Amino acid sequence: MKIKVGVFFGGKSVEHEVSIITALQAVENMNKEKYDIIPIYITKDNKMYCGELVGDIKNYKNIDELIKSSFQVTLAQIDEKVCLLRCNKKVFENSIYDYIDIAFPIVHGTNVEDGTLQGYLKMFNLPYVGCDVTSSACGMDKAIFKYILKEKGIPVLDCKTFTLEDYNTSIDNILEDIEKDIPYPVIVKPANLGSSVGIEIAQTHEQLEKAVEDAFGYAKKIMVEKAIKNLKEVNCSVLGDWENAQASECEEPVKTDEILSFQDKYLSGGKKLGGSKSDTKSMNAGVLKLPAEITPEQKSKIQELSIRTFQALGCSGVSRIDYLIDQDSDEIYVNEINTIPGSLSFHLWKATNLAYPDLLDRLIELSLKREREEKNITYSFDSNILAGYSTNGFKTGTKMKLA
Repeated sequence: MKIKVGVFFGGKSVEHEVSIITALQAVENMNKEKYDIIPIYITKDNKMYCGELVGDIKNYKNIDELIKSSFQVTLAQIDEKVCLLRCNKKVFENSIYDYIDIAFPIVHGTNVEDGTLQGYLKMFNLPYVGCDVTSSACGMDKAIFKYILKEKGIPVLDCKTFTLEDYNTSIDNILEDIEKDIPYPVIVKPANLGSSVGIEIAQTHEQLEKAVEDAFGYAKKIMVEKAIKNLKEVNCSVLGDWENAQASECEEPVKTDEILSFQDKYLSGGKKLGGSKSDTKSMNAGVLKLPAEITPEQKSKIQELSIRTFQALGCSGVSRIDYLIDQDSDEIYVNEINTIPGSLSFHLWKATNLAYPDLLDRLIELSLKREREEKNITYSFDSNILAGYSTNGFKTGTKMKLA
């Protein structure tokens, strides 16, 4: 019997469209003899839709029409199965659209990749592919991510973080704090976004003020760190879990400005989707050097740091770790992690002699392995603690209140 895989994508995120492309690339490359695949599209207001048209990239040119021709669904646990229930069932329709054995979240950015969707799936006892709630949340928050790596002795750039409350109190205090400790140029980032959205380099006080204001338009917390002047960026993917992980070949993104932009990552490369599996291209395949132009020693160091970073966060599945190399000092810094990378970094694994369908198989296997491991953990125990409490909230025969 085939495994029913629910592929979740979209969501309330600035990387909504990137998620659609990544997910439908994956659907195209899954082994149809092993898996019964159910695409589940999440709109920007977090409604979920299924239907015959949801799995075809061409239909996303007009999402309003796509939704009209699809079924809104929600998850429900019925007996031992996790089902997709129709939200607006017609009289003659079955209330259950379908059921799923395993969830494959292929989402990017805040409100989905950050542990939100993972926690939702976990509530239904549904096995899901990729990082768990904790590693997803820590990976999304760049500042927390840095704190964890520093604790593990993994090199990262020092940074300063500021909240929306700090900004509302006094932007002048923020600017003064930054300029006191970090020399120009500096880089300003929303703390919990990906795809280079909201990231700016500032060379002057005026540019810094604008960058801070812009960053707070995307997040309630921002971070600021020094900008490396003679910079080389390198990425490396990791596949595995806490027990066993391997690093991929390294790539070197090609940027058109001081920082790698959203345009560089997703709008300048090959995005072919459709046709044979061999035709599928990574979204940034046209704007990177693969393999990266680095020394064997640098490659080895980056691969080692990638596995350490992946396991320090407790990651599972496939992630991509991005690096900054200061070419003046040859220092290598971990910049950030993408716990669900664009295109699932399949091009990096293809360059490491792992075909995309085999990568997807491995990700599903890792999910089922984690499910087996978690069944051996006790999450609750029977007790009679409620037996001693009356309906008015007081313990029988005492004045003690429920804490």
